[in-house]
Amino acid sequence: MNRDSRHLESILHHDIPLTRDMGLKVLDWREHELRLQLPLEANVNHKSTMFGGSLYCGAVLAGWGWLHLRLKEAGIDDGHIVIQEGQINYPLPVTSDATAICAAPSEEVWHRFVTMYERYGRARLILHTRVVNAGSDEDAVRFTGQYVLHR
Repeated sequence: MNRDSRHLESILHHDIPLTRDMGLKVLDWREHELRLQLPLEANVNHKSTMFGGSLYCGAVLAGWGWLHLRLKEAGIDDGHIVIQEGQINYPLPVTSDATAICAAPSEEVWHRFVTMYERYGRARLILHTRVVNAGSDEDAVRFTGQYVLHR
């Protein structure tokens, strides 16, 4: 785990105490991709699969964390990130520990977002997160979130 990953995990566990109870861990921040881990044991439902609410929370936090770290890299530290809207699909059950993966939008989308924020003090960014079962690359969850950064 690199310094940015430790920093994000500390912020999440301090500012959103639920993340400690969920057992959420920041696995990696590399090449503008964030990976979070959600253990099955702390998030299990009555069917012995991962609870849908935990999966939603993990997906939202992957996007929030991605934006937090990317803004830090860009030297933007005067804003507040909130989730404005989210859509989620659960095509497969999560039957083991899960990894939530948020990848970067295109550079064009990122630059437009930063320009809007610098100009107006408010900007929206759509991020996509997918959740996979441990040892799999097949999407068990697909999430699209619209995040707002405001001063």
